[in-house]
Formats: sequence, structure tokens, C-alpha cells
Amino acid sequence: MADILLVHGSCHGAWCWRDLVPELQALGHAVRAIDLPSNGADPTPVKAVTLDLYAQAILDALEGPTVVLGHSMGGYPISRAADLDPTHFERLIYLCAYVPWPDHSLVEMRKRAPRQPLAEALRVSDDGLAFTVDPAHQSKVFYHDCTPEQRDFAAANLCPQAILPQATKVTLGAPYATVPRSYIRCLQDGAIPAEFQATMAAEFAPEDVYTLDTGHSPFFAAPKDLAALVDRIVT
Repeated sequence: MADILLVHGSCHGAWCWRDLVPELQALGHAVRAIDLPSNGADPTPVKAVTLDLYAQAILDALEGPTVVLGHSMGGYPISRAADLDPTHFERLIYLCAYVPWPDHSLVEMRKRAPRQPLAEALRVSDDGLAFTVDPAHQSKVFYHDCTPEQRDFAAANLCPQAILPQATKVTLGAPYATVPRSYIRCLQDGAIPAEFQATMAAEFAPEDVYTLDTGHSPFFAAPKDLAALVDRIVT
């Protein structure tokens, strides 16, 4: 069985994997989830956060050959970490996540999408260092197919998201290219258009692209189905 590290997306933390972790463990996998700097329970100030700090947090969490799954924004730091040191990366799994394009920041990639479902949902802080998601839009973009309990749990834990890591351009090199990759598209995604996910996944081998008929948060909406798919990928 696999050692799996789960990396959350914008405004989230390790808490978002609450329902997925036991499903993966029931299938025999060793599973860990981390808080990226300034997210979840991590105390790092937003002003101190960089993309490389994210990447280093991921590298520090690796203890041997590991499948690293990144959700949404998490696609950028897992990619950067694998490029800095691919030693312990057994596979990268992108869960409705951004796959960095050469010399593009995540912000620039988001603007290249054919639709902008987050445009009305994000609220930038007065100092310009972070953004939050307007509570009136949270369910629509993140949790439209989740239960009321899951939505309330998420709303109570969402945090400000540092902007600098998402505004940092990345060009991945030869180390990153050595790591096997898989992509899971979420067909009802309310945050990253499913058709843009297809564009990003087009550079993957066809047999390494999978789909779930869920919104942006399958770890809540369909944890058993997501676990089964991850199990299929890693085994």
C-alpha cells in the first residue's frame, strides 16, 4: 500500500481531508495531511508566505517514497516541491488542481480560463496580501454538492489565503519531469472550470487522467469514491 500526503488548496487546511483520510486508511494506505504555512493551524504570518516556503513544508513532510496529492491551488506547491527535490516523490496526483505552465503564475493561469467563476467570490484584504471567499459565495464555488454539516464545518475553518505564492511565476525543470503524474478532473467544479481542467490535463498521458462527477470538494461530497479512485491510481 502507499504512503500518501494530502496538500490542501486555497483558504483550506489539513482539516478539509477529514472525511477522506479514514476512507484511504480503510483501503490500507498510510495517509497524512499538512497545513501549508499560514493555513489551517499553522501560525506563519501571511506576509511571510512564499511559494518556496510552501514547497519546503511539503519536502519536510516526506519520510520516504510518497504519493503527493494536491487539491486546487495545491497543484503549484506540490509541483515546485517535486522540482526542487524529486527524491521522495513516487507520484503526483492533481485533484482539480492547477498544473503550472512555463513562466506562469497561478493568478495568470486563472485568468486564462474560459470562465471566471471566482471573480465575484474573492475579497482581497486592505493590505493586498491575502484574500478570503465571500461567505455568500462559498457554497456555490466550493461545496454545492456537499451536506449542510460539511458546509458549516468548512465555513468555520476557512482562512485568509496569501496572494504572493499564487502570484509567483514558475517554470518547472528536468527534476519535475522525472515524477509520474495523474490528474483527477471534477466535472461539476464551481471554482475551476471543468473544461480548463481538461486543458491542463491534456499534457498528461490519457491513461493518467480520471474524472469524478462532483464539484470542487470531492473530499466532502464523495470521499469513498475519491478514495477508491486514488487507490486505483496508486495500486
